Amino acid sequence: MSIGFVLGAIFTLLMIAGVALCVYATMKKNKRLTMIGLSAGGAFLLLLILIPASFHTVQSGQIAVVKHLGEAREVRTAGTYFDFWLTEKYDVYDAKVQNMEISTQAYSKDAQTMGIAMTVQYKIDESKALEIANQYGSIEILANRIQSIATEKAKATLSSYSAMQIIETRSSISPTVEEAIKSAVHEGYCVNIVTVVLTNIDFSDAFEKTVEDKMIAEQEKLKAQYEKETAIVNAEKELEVAKLDAMAKIEKAKADAQSELEVAKAEAEAIRLKSIEVARALGFAITETEITDEDGVVTVEYNIDFTDKTPEEVALITEYLKYADYLAKWDGKLPSVVTGDSATVMIPTPSQDTVTT
Repeated sequence: MSIGFVLGAIFTLLMIAGVALCVYATMKKNKRLTMIGLSAGGAFLLLLILIPASFHTVQSGQIAVVKHLGEAREVRTAGTYFDFWLTEKYDVYDAKVQNMEISTQAYSKDAQTMGIAMTVQYKIDESKALEIANQYGSIEILANRIQSIATEKAKATLSSYSAMQIIETRSSISPTVEEAIKSAVHEGYCVNIVTVVLTNIDFSDAFEKTVEDKMIAEQEKLKAQYEKETAIVNAEKELEVAKLDAMAKIEKAKADAQSELEVAKAEAEAIRLKSIEVARALGFAITETEITDEDGVVTVEYNIDFTDKTPEEVALITEYLKYADYLAKWDGKLPSVVTGDSATVMIPTPSQDTVTT
């Protein structure tokens, strides 16, 4: 309960008491007492009019500009003050953080219409309360000015972005709008901008439908790309498996071929040796000569002398040699065979892990 209210109640009761005394004195025809009652009632009425209204209370979170006959002279903070109400007037300002809700229409860089909603939080600079009173007259006029600047700067900032950029980078645009408004509402406006938040950006239904269709198309494209890449990966896997299978078959074929080669070589050597034995059995003269090649491989050269032998005997030995030549020909190494008076057969020596005779 304020001091002015309490004093007003007291003065009212005293005034009523004075009037009652006056009425009582008049009824008793006591002029002196009547005058006292009238004087007391009048005095208390005057005090009721002048005193209680001159007590001013400023609440916590408020400041008051005291205007003397219309001129802003002083600033009062929280507390109770006595200033004669006929000459001193209090303009009370809310010094707490204020929320300003703004809704307006704006245009993007590519001329798309959008409805924006934002919240501007600001706080008046208490040290500049007299400037607010002198320049703007009231806190409401200042608030309207801040709202106009905030709206203008938000529109200007958003107009530098295309609609798709706004949609894709909405979270980073809000700080940009805040910075633009803070820069515009400088110290000359006697307030401090606390924060600016874009709470909503709403495009037309037609544009939002277009964006939705585009996003769906992009998702379908990504899905198709994923399926394509998956198919390629699977195909590559199958190709690798096929390559490995083919390589395994090739290696197996090489191994089989090598095995056949070794068998053929062994058979060829066996037949060559057999031909020498047959030649000896038929009485052919056999001479042996060891030969060492550049790699250090030692072979035994057998020379068969055909002198004084019948055509049938020569033909028999020749057939053995031809068969041995057939078995060994495919590896590119041909035995040395000479028709006429003699034939030469090359046989590896035991030191080279080859059976010889």
